[in-house]
Amino acid sequence: MSKTVSGCLLIIGNEILSGRTQDANLSHLAIALNELGVRMVHARVIPDEEDVIVDTVNECRQTYDHVFTTGGIGPTHDDITADSIARAFDTELYLHPDIVEIIQRREAPPDVMESRLRMARVPVGSTLIDNPTGGPAGFQIENVCVLAGVPLVMQAMVSTLSKERLGGGDPVRSRSVGAFLGESTVANDLRAIQDEHPGIDLGSYPFYREDGYGTNLVMRGTDEAELDVMLKKVEGMIIGLGAEPQYE
Repeated sequence: MSKTVSGCLLIIGNEILSGRTQDANLSHLAIALNELGVRMVHARVIPDEEDVIVDTVNECRQTYDHVFTTGGIGPTHDDITADSIARAFDTELYLHPDIVEIIQRREAPPDVMESRLRMARVPVGSTLIDNPTGGPAGFQIENVCVLAGVPLVMQAMVSTLSKERLGGGDPVRSRSVGAFLGESTVANDLRAIQDEHPGIDLGSYPFYREDGYGTNLVMRGTDEAELDVMLKKVEGMIIGLGAEPQYE
């Protein structure tokens, strides 16, 4: 039986909740983690409030194999993710010498340097997540990985993670086929096919195009042989309902 390793993303930031900033990290992280054998199964957006961050991290790290956070590790007063993570694990923050060295490579007035050094604070017991952009690193403590909120920096950090580090399982693969059939038309047959393959996720997604409307049918799972069997059944269903399978 294939191994499933679950992941949860906590998007931290008042700017996301206010609509001022649009999250651009969830999709990239879900795709990248899948290739490392970690399946994103849950995501939340939470505010820059320490109590909320602490409670949510403690809840999620007990529920999912891995928790990833984005945002709140910059140099300003409202960047409180490191403080919150330390509190969640009942530990202290300290200035990590490797991050201090990176920050001090760029000269700055004392007050600016003091602010920058906030980004060198990590909880005792954590390990660093490299930042190939040359900026301060993220960190991991037990099953919680703390990443930057800036998409390019977050993506760079994620690129350094490995399947071995995360203990990843089998990546999820997919098959898809479309048809000029409404969801109501295929609903009963889809339910029967899904019941025959409980280990595969079968989803239907309506589309509207210039040449008509219909439904895209997407199968996702870790067993490629079973995916192929299910695809044949779905194609047969489409033909049996008087339509032609459509492929992108």
